[in-house]
Amino acid sequence: MTFDKADLEVSRFDAAEYLDSPEAQAEYLAAAFETGDAAYIKQALSTLARARGMTELANDADITRQGLYKALSENGDPRLSTLLGVINSLGVRLSIRSGN
Repeated sequence: MTFDKADLEVSRFDAAEYLDSPEAQAEYLAAAFETGDAAYIKQALSTLARARGMTELANDADITRQGLYKALSENGDPRLSTLLGVINSLGVRLSIRSGN
């Protein structure tokens, strides 16, 4: 049996399609925050926004849909008020603990 690359069908993986429960979404975001990597956290927020629905999340966060896309884009730099609005809209809470 031979393998022909032309017969191979590959689809793009999108984590947003699998984050279908509030618990899974919270765990995903918690793991992103544990890295301490701002770019990764922003990417995780973007993924969760797509999982929840950008328009609904933007409305809940009191930001325009375009503003949310811009803030969570690769070159975006969301303000603290935007970050907190998105986190609250996702229904998750941040907690702080000592790093010791």
